[in-house]
Amino acid sequence: MTQQSDGTHVNTEKVPGRTVGFTAMTLIILAVAFWMSRESSRLEINDSGEAIATGPALEGFRSDAWYLPDDELLGFVAVAAGSFIMGSNPALDRMAYENERWSNLRRQGSVDLPTFYISQFETTISQFAVFARSSGLDISNIDLTGAGNLPIAGITWTEALAYAYWLEQQLRESIETPAELRTFLESGARVTLPNEAEWEKAARSTDGRVFVWGSQPRTGRANFNSDALSPVGALACPACSYGLSDMAGNVWELTRSPLQDYPYDPADDAENLSADPLYVMRGGSYSDPINNVRTAVRGAADPGVRSDTIGFRIVISTL
Repeated sequence: MTQQSDGTHVNTEKVPGRTVGFTAMTLIILAVAFWMSRESSRLEINDSGEAIATGPALEGFRSDAWYLPDDELLGFVAVAAGSFIMGSNPALDRMAYENERWSNLRRQGSVDLPTFYISQFETTISQFAVFARSSGLDISNIDLTGAGNLPIAGITWTEALAYAYWLEQQLRESIETPAELRTFLESGARVTLPNEAEWEKAARSTDGRVFVWGSQPRTGRANFNSDALSPVGALACPACSYGLSDMAGNVWELTRSPLQDYPYDPADDAENLSADPLYVMRGGSYSDPINNVRTAVRGAADPGVRSDTIGFRIVISTL
């Protein structure tokens, strides 16, 4: 018995008869075929035509397009321009928190937004890992060992933004970018974290729903009150706003909006900031109760914090 370079054991003892020789040859062929199939799932071709190691293939995601979803817009969903109702009305949502109130005089407000594209899924471990390898990001504090279709967690706000900026450059330069997205980017849009108005409109649509699936509490449509993360899109929710997945639960999703009192003004995202702002996060996590996975819930995090309950998704936005 000898061990081949690929780790496969093959019987090489001299035994009379052709059957044993044929069996040995078959084992070698199967071993080589297995090795080739395994390695091919770990290679992709970059923009320079070079093969680079990336990790195993994931069903429903494209290894030749930064592990974005395998659909015509690489997992981005258009949210049409227009207004929506932001904030909470305690008469309709008895779980509403005070920081969701629009002002002392009004419970909710109307916000008008231009068209934007938001990712259908939370950013995954595989997607973030491609960025980390390409950019040389220090990953000593980031766990990339989980299944590739789990949402990335334990990253900082600045690392999430860095991923978005990196992906924007890939989309601008690659022939794999869908024409619709390329045109939008060329019009002045950028890839970034959603501001909290973009996030809330995507979560609740224009009908003011309390949860991403409607106005009443439900189970089985989002990962909350649980002990662990689930793969992105694992829980079907046909009624969810814009067909987006995991806008409730799984991981809190970072936004680019600093935490400030309502009424919301997009200009506040760049002005009048405190010396050490906290940044809004939305949607709740797998470990949260149902009151924290409502569409209007506002959490906040220090930009340097790491937590296994905090991740992000991205938008392509003109704001």
